[in-house]
Amino acid sequence: MKRSQVNDIIREGDAFIRSFGYVMPPFAYWTPDEMKARRHSSAGIFEARLGWDITDYGQGKFSDLGLFLFTVRNGRFEDMKKGAGMLYAEKIMISRKDQLSPMHRHVIKAEDIINRGGGRLVLELFMPDEEGGIDQNAEVSVPVDGTIRKLPAGGLLKLDPGESVTLLPGVWHAFWAEGKDVLIGEVSTVNDDLTDNIFREPIGRFSDIDEDEQPLHLLVSDYERWIG
Repeated sequence: MKRSQVNDIIREGDAFIRSFGYVMPPFAYWTPDEMKARRHSSAGIFEARLGWDITDYGQGKFSDLGLFLFTVRNGRFEDMKKGAGMLYAEKIMISRKDQLSPMHRHVIKAEDIINRGGGRLVLELFMPDEEGGIDQNAEVSVPVDGTIRKLPAGGLLKLDPGESVTLLPGVWHAFWAEGKDVLIGEVSTVNDDLTDNIFREPIGRFSDIDEDEQPLHLLVSDYERWIG
């Protein structure tokens, strides 16, 4: 992706989020220079990988295959091992109309996926087999706002605004927006996008950036290179 495209997506996404009354944290708007200046006093942002995350999964076709994310808060895996501490994470996301977030699962993370507004959010779901792969035959059983919904393997779960689904570790899922763009909330256990995303197809989690202009705001995938 070109940096200019990423900058435009951030601007458009920020406006879309604000249209629903969701207010981003102040650090969302720090410039790259401000981020560098605060790398010690705000080290928790970089350690937890909070911030903007625009991905085309390395495929270069964001409008068809991609996702807008912003990690608002994130705990520590060290606390999960102890069973006490900050064991949770929160994201705000945007799935554009008919834009696919590809089939994947998580090894550790359990998550609630919430339709915060816009169109209908559609999830294609599979249960894992004994090796962790996709079980093409097993019935899918997931809680939707506390009520169990059962679907055939590969069934489509459609969430209207206000509805949510709980996905436990191992459940395979892909999703997209139907009708119009969807604002998505995610509340989960600790999030690790570097190691805890298992994709069905051999694709990347982050975008390759062509630096055709300066970044409006840094992405979480920029931190190591820009901040150190």
